[in-house]
Amino acid sequence: MDNIVVRTWRGEVIEGVFRAHIAVVNTEGRLLYSVGDPSYTTYWRSSSKPLQALPLIESGAADEYHFTEEEIAVTCASHSGEDFHTDAVGSILHKAGLSEDDLQCGAHEIDRSLHRRELAPEQPPARIHSNCSGKHSGMLTTSKKKGWPTVTYRDPEHPLQRLNRQNLAELSAYPSEDIRIGIDGCGVPVFSMPIQNMAHAFSKLAKPDGLSDERAQALSRLRDAMMTYPHMIAGSRRFDSDLMREADGTVVCKGGAAALHCLGLPDQGIGIAIKIEDMDASIIPAIAMAVLRQLDGLTEEVASKLDGYASFPSVKNTRDEVVGKMEMTLKLDKVY
Repeated sequence: MDNIVVRTWRGEVIEGVFRAHIAVVNTEGRLLYSVGDPSYTTYWRSSSKPLQALPLIESGAADEYHFTEEEIAVTCASHSGEDFHTDAVGSILHKAGLSEDDLQCGAHEIDRSLHRRELAPEQPPARIHSNCSGKHSGMLTTSKKKGWPTVTYRDPEHPLQRLNRQNLAELSAYPSEDIRIGIDGCGVPVFSMPIQNMAHAFSKLAKPDGLSDERAQALSRLRDAMMTYPHMIAGSRRFDSDLMREADGTVVCKGGAAALHCLGLPDQGIGIAIKIEDMDASIIPAIAMAVLRQLDGLTEEVASKLDGYASFPSVKNTRDEVVGKMEMTLKLDKVY
């Protein structure tokens, strides 16, 4: 199994390699292309956020609380905590009669250069700045709409988390009892399955064929919110947002921690899951761009606008002299 996708050269010697597992699957669940092991099992991490937002739509919570499509988009996000992100999360909570105190996602440091409303150097980021605050606000509002406890929404046995597990199983055609549960960085359950099944689920997000009308409409609404408001999904100068903005309705994507990335192509009805073995996410944009090019998922015009993501920096020393290079070796193997 040759799953080396990038080689790093220093002079005439290969100093290191990156290995990946990639699966490309259609809405029927057929594996079309792969790299490495398409049955490689890992956690969804944040790539599942759009699918975990399904209950927000299907429960009627988004409509009852009059959420905008932009606010729906942020419930699918791993955002940068920019002002427009926190404004949207704050609005969601306010509309549902909740507050930031109800969020249980914790907080982490943010890029303060992206904020119009400057935080004082000594002022720590709040929970609303967490990249997962949109997801947590969606979970809270769904729980409130359904009459479920809001204090324990993170519990793996909470009705919402059990529903999320079942939804992922259905969309991926993977047995619910085989899904292993861990705890994600933001404190909620995270679910495992083979990347081939993740790609299948993302094909359904991209093109929800063969589903009930209610589910198809819910997935379409989430997909369209993401593609229409891509700045809400990641943020300024970030790959997911830039890709969806330039692709203009032809790509839906969501990255996750530990170098997992999932994409869907609505026109082709295919889903893509990428996992870098050593969890180094720095090469994800270039790998994703290479996969999309090989699948004819981007026009040349769009690809040229994203060229900065498709290339690697030169290997340099401390004198700023070029002493090596990174070489893309990825080639999708056709399966069907």
